[in-house]
Amino acid sequence: MALFPSLPEIPHLSDVFKRFPKGLSPLLEIHDNFLREDSELTVGERELIAAYVSGRNSCKFCAAAHDLAARAYGVEEQVLKDLQDDFDNAAVDEKMRPILQYVGKLAHAPFMLTSKDAQAVYDAGWSEDALYDAIVICALFNFMNRIVDGTGVIPGQEYYEPTDEDLARRRGGTYSGWAKSAGLVD
Repeated sequence: MALFPSLPEIPHLSDVFKRFPKGLSPLLEIHDNFLREDSELTVGERELIAAYVSGRNSCKFCAAAHDLAARAYGVEEQVLKDLQDDFDNAAVDEKMRPILQYVGKLAHAPFMLTSKDAQAVYDAGWSEDALYDAIVICALFNFMNRIVDGTGVIPGQEYYEPTDEDLARRRGGTYSGWAKSAGLVD
């Protein structure tokens, strides 16, 4: 049985937002501002942060969806799995490692963050703006993971076995554009 009787037994995120549209437009704007607009971090790196935080939070839908988006923007297929299985030996760009360590700690033990964590990000060549973008993405996906898991959204097979068309659809689009195409906003 679905967690919400008004939703399908296995709801998609679009089902949730169709049923509960309150606040959707500003939420999409935050997604677009931090995941698609200009940043020192590439779109693929920002999607990887979203996928990594979601994976750490055990949110299967968001981890799968944003892993797919990261892959659409050039992140290697195995990276997220490697990060989840063995962070220290994952084949991730070394410049990204301190940002991922920072957001991993922020997501699960924010009280343990120190100036050394931020300094590691700066020492890797990132600016304060890049770190702030990563922090907001982490916060956004802690929030989104709770919405997704709290409403019973799970990923469909298309997230685990995407076609080239699935990947291509994710390139160049915005979250607001997705919502418009799904009939969620005007």
